[in-house]
Amino acid sequence: MQKVEWKKLQNGSDIRGVALADGGNPVNLTTDVVKTIGSAFALWLADKKSKEVKELSISIGHDSRLTAKSLSAAAIDGITDFGADVVNCNLCSTPAMFMTTVTEGHEYDGAVMLTASHLPFDRNGMKFFTREGGLEKQDISKILELSEKIYNGEIKPDANKKGSVKDIDFVSVYAEGLVAKIRDATEEEKPLEGFKIIVDAGNGAGGFFADKVLEVLGADTNGSQFLDPDGTFPNHIPNPEDKEAMESICDAVIKKNADLGIIFDTDVDRAAVVDRFGRDINRNRIIALISAIVLGERKGATIVTDSITSEGLKKFIEEDLGGVHHRFKRGYKNVINEAIRLNEEGTYTPVAIETSGHCALMENYFLDDGAYLIAKILIQMAKLKKENRTIDQLIENLEEPKEEKEFRMKINLDDFKEYGQKVIDGLADYTKEQEGWIVEPVNHEGIRVKCHKGNGDGWFLLRLSLHDPILPLNIESDSDGGVKVIAKSLLEYLEHYDKLDLSGIKSFIEE
Repeated sequence: MQKVEWKKLQNGSDIRGVALADGGNPVNLTTDVVKTIGSAFALWLADKKSKEVKELSISIGHDSRLTAKSLSAAAIDGITDFGADVVNCNLCSTPAMFMTTVTEGHEYDGAVMLTASHLPFDRNGMKFFTREGGLEKQDISKILELSEKIYNGEIKPDANKKGSVKDIDFVSVYAEGLVAKIRDATEEEKPLEGFKIIVDAGNGAGGFFADKVLEVLGADTNGSQFLDPDGTFPNHIPNPEDKEAMESICDAVIKKNADLGIIFDTDVDRAAVVDRFGRDINRNRIIALISAIVLGERKGATIVTDSITSEGLKKFIEEDLGGVHHRFKRGYKNVINEAIRLNEEGTYTPVAIETSGHCALMENYFLDDGAYLIAKILIQMAKLKKENRTIDQLIENLEEPKEEKEFRMKINLDDFKEYGQKVIDGLADYTKEQEGWIVEPVNHEGIRVKCHKGNGDGWFLLRLSLHDPILPLNIESDSDGGVKVIAKSLLEYLEHYDKLDLSGIKSFIEE
């Protein structure tokens, strides 16, 4: 029997691993492993729901990865082995799988999604949901502990209690919900009539959006690309943060003279758009756009973002839109949980969003749902048309930096967290010695420093990666050459730490 390092499969609140040998990496997410994790989720869920396992109904879906069907079948075997019934949604999106737990007529006890988001083709993973939302880190840890016991034979299924399996087309149900939302908000049957809208699904699971949502609402989707699911991802990485992917959808919008371009990641929990001029609206811009929409609905709202957002975005949210910008930690679960916490304390916080494109709205269960984000934008687009306005005009006052750069410095040490924290702590003292550098007073992650004009004219953030032996360094500047000024000053400090790989920042300075 294969030795399994169960803890290494955990990636925060998800499970991730190598599922295909063709990528050259050792496989650790095998069908046996996934079957066992499926069984463990059923046991964990039964305990969570105070039910017998045989009383449970669990939905399962997958994205377009090459290993999707085989691993999904393995998970189904594991779940049904312990007596739970399975509803197989086949090709689906991650947000849709959560919706199987709350949609009228479905409302299953739990859901499993086989996906590794935008990671390379040889990877796969598992996300889990109950009607309360996605699981937390401690829940995944418990499921993996149960997995180890099942795998070792300490917990065994009752051979006489095999659960049933039925197939449903849930992505169509989910799409109908989006259509209804847009129709209700616009009070029109075909509110997108007259618009040319292009979708780029990157050969992931998002191709349904073109025909099941946009065309139903009257849009012309001619020119949409890479809608067919293909786990080799032959055209570009399905990732709104990827430069090649964004250039592809921007070019398509210009070529087809479209009013809007939409791009999804593999499992549709992230999205970005392209305006009528072929300009990408992602990262800080997509945050600015959804902020403009929700703050147009209610002034004074708080917007929670991750830590690497720009100074221009903060100014836009607070001065132009009349909202409150609350920077928090990287990680979509972190920003979602912070928004939930603020609401529980009485601070109206309708949006939690990362620069990566993960966006969760309070009105939608605080689910990070790329398709729902796009639905909100489409509603606004249809309303603005009646005023002879376009969505790009909503963010025309957003000030953007002249330069921006991210460096990812590897820590060549096993005990990387302690070492990385030492680098961050020491930087606070070094900052005090630099003229015009001021540590941000409110900071939830790493160290963020403002650099006044003449000393970089921008800001930087040094933080420790959530899971990897990496110190990411983000620098922005409002002056030409400002990023290099800041990087040079930081290098003088960072060179005191011999376990850091500084090759990237050195090469940049020498350019």
